[in-house]
Amino acid sequence: MNLINLTNHPYKMWSEQQTEATRQYDKVVDYPFPNVVPQSTEKDISLLADEIVEDVINNYGLQITVHIMGEFTLCYALIKRFQQRNITCIASCTERNVTENANCEKIVRFEFKQFRRYE
Repeated sequence: MNLINLTNHPYKMWSEQQTEATRQYDKVVDYPFPNVVPQSTEKDISLLADEIVEDVINNYGLQITVHIMGEFTLCYALIKRFQQRNITCIASCTERNVTENANCEKIVRFEFKQFRRYE
């Protein structure tokens, strides 16, 4: 079974810990999460979700797990559609570490902890 990485975080950039958590899959396939402009309507989101789900299924079949992270309304629409087809969707769970440098700029680092199913 393949893991479809429907995010803006390419697999090759993942930490060793996150990569290790994917060992149960045959392959991880990057599928870039699209940019969603704030002016998008609910209909725009719905049509985009339909298009993405159809493309993913046509290219990778139904025996997949989809890692989804991105703009919230599109994530919700995608997860609903995948789950209606009995496709498991997961999120990456991270610990957010924030430090502030001498210029009062925040530096944010995310440390992967686990994948969690959308339920």
